[in-house]
Amino acid sequence: MNETRPESMSSFWMPFTNNRDFKANPRLLVSAEGMYYKDVDGNSILDGTAGLWCVPCGHAQPKIVAAVREMVGQLDFAPTFQMGHPAAFDLAEKLMEYTNHRFGQVFYTNSGSEAVDTALKMALAYHRARGEGSRTRLIGRERGYHGVGFGGISVGGIGPNRRSYGPLLPGVDHLPHTHNIEKNAYSRAEPEYGAHLADELERIVALHDASTIAAVIVEPVAGSTGVLIPPKGYLKRLRELCTKHGILLIFDEVITGFGRLTTPFAFDYFDVEPDMVTCAKGITNGVVPMGAVFSKQHIYDAFMDCPAGIELFHGYTYSGHPLACAASLATLEVFKEQQIIENAAAMLDYWTDAVHSLKGLPHVIDIRTIGLVAGIELAPIAGKPPGARAFAAFKKAFADGLLIRTTGDIIALSPPLVIEKKHIDELFGKLAAVLKNLD
Repeated sequence: MNETRPESMSSFWMPFTNNRDFKANPRLLVSAEGMYYKDVDGNSILDGTAGLWCVPCGHAQPKIVAAVREMVGQLDFAPTFQMGHPAAFDLAEKLMEYTNHRFGQVFYTNSGSEAVDTALKMALAYHRARGEGSRTRLIGRERGYHGVGFGGISVGGIGPNRRSYGPLLPGVDHLPHTHNIEKNAYSRAEPEYGAHLADELERIVALHDASTIAAVIVEPVAGSTGVLIPPKGYLKRLRELCTKHGILLIFDEVITGFGRLTTPFAFDYFDVEPDMVTCAKGITNGVVPMGAVFSKQHIYDAFMDCPAGIELFHGYTYSGHPLACAASLATLEVFKEQQIIENAAAMLDYWTDAVHSLKGLPHVIDIRTIGLVAGIELAPIAGKPPGARAFAAFKKAFADGLLIRTTGDIIALSPPLVIEKKHIDELFGKLAAVLKNLD
């Protein structure tokens, strides 16, 4: 690998990045192993974010690397339109086992964004297949993030992700978000206040009529907007109302899936049964792009009851790509053999105490934790754009050998699930020093 700086940075238009700021002072990663990245200058960077929420098993995990290496020499590509390859079917069975057979089918995509748009299309087509074609309305939630496809940003509720793109999907409405610092500051796991906000779905139903609503999509824990944790009973109430009105409930588990909450999925943690689940990121340990939609059997069956021929006119060239399937199969084996979730559960209390030890440090106005994920909210800098203080913390942390993620003035942490106590000590020792010296 070339570990020197690139000759020019002008050609790469970087995603979700202040390109001018980055290219003036770049942060270049050239290798990774276990809990650490290494930058172009040879410095070790402790990964406090599992890459981008997507490396639960740690970097360069040998079994996953070997599986991908073997597959690329055996089957570099195979289409899954009107044909298939064994790994795609083997993985589907393993994934259903991983959900404890609470779902029936897997539809492969290449990212969380594609998984969301796929699930939304499935919801619309499902109701049409059942003779309820009037159900075309989709309900998202304020401050929700569901990727960057037009479906995802339409049901998503983050203003900057929406405002530049003109008209989005029509017929979309949004539930209110549940974040309330005044009532729920410094919560550990589910906060006490806010379950009643699920009843806002009744208001939306009264406004539009249930016969027009196809699906509600929410993140069980909203990650990209700052680790917003659902109040106790909120998701169960949402499930009850969707069932009452014949509305499909979709959980976007792109972040919470594959152990982030110390359970396989958030639906396990909250004991709530969605009709569909979107996932990505940890499904391959971030090694090869892949996403998926899990669907309940009754959804699949509705399509199979239609006239003969192609049941769903939807798919991607790389759906079920051999390398992605190999990476995912190996990831599931690593989860089992190395007891990844068990390790996350064993670290939970130590992690939670370490996060909340930051209470009282300069500028910290809230801390919230659930599983091995944390949100640390900072007071904004008066007179400066939102996010300026947290972004300054991000830059200083990186310079000090720590990778954190920021969204607005919130620091989000989600380390690889192979984390040990020594890593937790290093992470919060460095982060505390950053916060103590932050303007």
